[in-house]
Amino acid sequence: MPSLNAALVRGAITSPFKRAGRPGAALPAERAVLPAAPIAAGPLASYRRICGFAGSDTLPLTYPHVLGFPLAMRLMTARSFPLPVVGLVHTWIEITRHRVPHPTDRLELTVYAEELTPHRRGTEVTVVTEARLAGELVWESRSGYLSRHATRTPTAERPSGPAEGAPAAELPAVAEWRLPGDLGRRYGAASGDRNPIHLYPLTARLFGFPRAIAHGMWTVARCLAEAPRPDEVHGVRADFRAPVLLPGTVTYAADATGFELRGADRVHLTGRTLGAPGPRPGAAAARDGRS
Repeated sequence: MPSLNAALVRGAITSPFKRAGRPGAALPAERAVLPAAPIAAGPLASYRRICGFAGSDTLPLTYPHVLGFPLAMRLMTARSFPLPVVGLVHTWIEITRHRVPHPTDRLELTVYAEELTPHRRGTEVTVVTEARLAGELVWESRSGYLSRHATRTPTAERPSGPAEGAPAAELPAVAEWRLPGDLGRRYGAASGDRNPIHLYPLTARLFGFPRAIAHGMWTVARCLAEAPRPDEVHGVRADFRAPVLLPGTVTYAADATGFELRGADRVHLTGRTLGAPGPRPGAAAARDGRS
């Protein structure tokens, strides 16, 4: 598995030499591939605990994305990648599970950049992660990453996805979660994503945040863990609206139309699952970010 720390260092070095929005910029044609390998039981167990997933003989819907993230970082920090990785913001993710993967499966992972899209705040790239089992595509995700920069002319912002991707009305509150200040460090240890913006107030301030912020993928996974039958969820669309500062308190809200994570004055995350019924009222009341 490629080192995330090495990728972050490489990204910090190469970012100042890249100019987002450069005319004629093209994505690299290469694909980063991790050959089929066993899934380590220890990190998976840690991931389940920090995200609130119960023990199961199926992989959490979001876990192949975690397995493929080092490949994505290697791709986005390569010299041929046109956008600076420093400051790149994860804006949305779509996950589709074609067949249920199990912890004992040996998944082959492939990551590649699919397209560059003009955005009213800069340029957005779509990064695809695919998981195959014995050559069969069993899982895939598409993620949007935004590189912010000045634009010469107003650009129509790319739609955030199908209308069902974000609930239209405020959803009923299900639970309140108190998130500890070390959540980013704990999730980073379980997932391998130790981006400085998630670790400490000091390292987060270097990138413009007043305190450390929760990983966006933790917020998605934590919400999915509250589905009545998480193993039956075969797809999700989630949009990251605003960062979650740590420590902090958020409200998890959901009904049959979707889910969202709210703070006192803003919505942090909106989403919709496919293949699962509505939430269990009150089931999450006793849980918080220390699950």
